[in-house]
Amino acid sequence: MSEIVVVREGSGPEVLLVHGGAGPRTTWGPVAPLADRWTLAYVHRRGYPPSPPPQERQDFVVDALDLAPLLIGRPHVVAHSYGVLGTLIAAAAAPGSVRSLTLIEPPLNYLVPDDPEVARLERLGDTVLAHGMDTPPTQLREFLRLAGAPIGDGPLPEDVVAGVRRAHGGRPTSEARPQLDAIRDAGIPVLVASGDHVAALERICDALADTLGGERSVHPGAGHFVAAAPGFTERLETFLCKSVT
Repeated sequence: MSEIVVVREGSGPEVLLVHGGAGPRTTWGPVAPLADRWTLAYVHRRGYPPSPPPQERQDFVVDALDLAPLLIGRPHVVAHSYGVLGTLIAAAAAPGSVRSLTLIEPPLNYLVPDDPEVARLERLGDTVLAHGMDTPPTQLREFLRLAGAPIGDGPLPEDVVAGVRRAHGGRPTSEARPQLDAIRDAGIPVLVASGDHVAALERICDALADTLGGERSVHPGAGHFVAAAPGFTERLETFLCKSVT
């Protein structure tokens, strides 16, 4: 497969930024000031120009293969949403290649079994991946609002429609089972962050932090796009500075 594109800005230790369903600039624009002290490496997942399109579909297993060679320099890794899944798979396969992990609102629903709200969140996400724009409108709009898409009551914006079509047919998040024990046993510093906008996501993040023995932070104010919330950039940099060894 052709390699994905990584755009680097700034100087200093590398921070690999792995986006989810939204593009890298939308996801990580608010942390751009860190480029004064860190090298920000913006990953463009397959299907997000200038990276090539996926051969078949959006797939967190393929993401992990794409990320593996990017870990050779032992960067800090910051990942969001669907991008966390491939990140965790890659990190578990080579835990010595990751300096730290910051994980933002991942769809690891299996970590909170027997929770009806979490189960409904999983069904909703998998339905949109399976049916795309053919998802029942009420369910589609609920999912898009949870995902932070800029939608109102009128027709969906063109870029939002394009995003739904790009994700259509992607590997369901319910299939993700990263080897979290390998990450915890390696002692990788972990920060799990969330936006306090969906109770089910808060419980998932609590469970992930507990499983990995990681730190936990909550940053309200920007919904799913936690990187844009007040205080997140400062909290991230504090964590990175503690994880430089």
